[in-house]
Amino acid sequence: QVQLVESGGGLVQAGGSLRLSCAASGRTFSTYNMGWFRQAPGKEREFVASIMWSVGATYYADSVKGRFTISRDYAKNTVYLQMNRLNVEDTAVYYCTADKSGGWPPSRRKDEYDYWGQGTQVTVSS
Repeated sequence: QVQLVESGGGLVQAGGSLRLSCAASGRTFSTYNMGWFRQAPGKEREFVASIMWSVGATYYADSVKGRFTISRDYAKNTVYLQMNRLNVEDTAVYYCTADKSGGWPPSRRKDEYDYWGQGTQVTVSS
């Protein structure tokens, strides 16, 4: 049973930083792509970033490129999302997700991801 548990969300002022963590368990993720999506109130869930677990290749949405960094810690089975220069438009619930197909480039479609965490709220104040 795959489990993804996010942590690290909170309230931050515009221009600040947060780091989200996703603890993954239940199987070996070496062939997976791990990703982050987000969903703001009244909006569709959207792709943020993805990482190929095996080699660490990364892929970002244009809206976060240069501000967010996705990484993984092999030993801890944990994926991170470092978010810098946050703005009000980044306010959303952030979800960790896993795609067992592991294709590259990763899909930006939420229905192609197999496992999801419960989400963590990120609120950016102006």
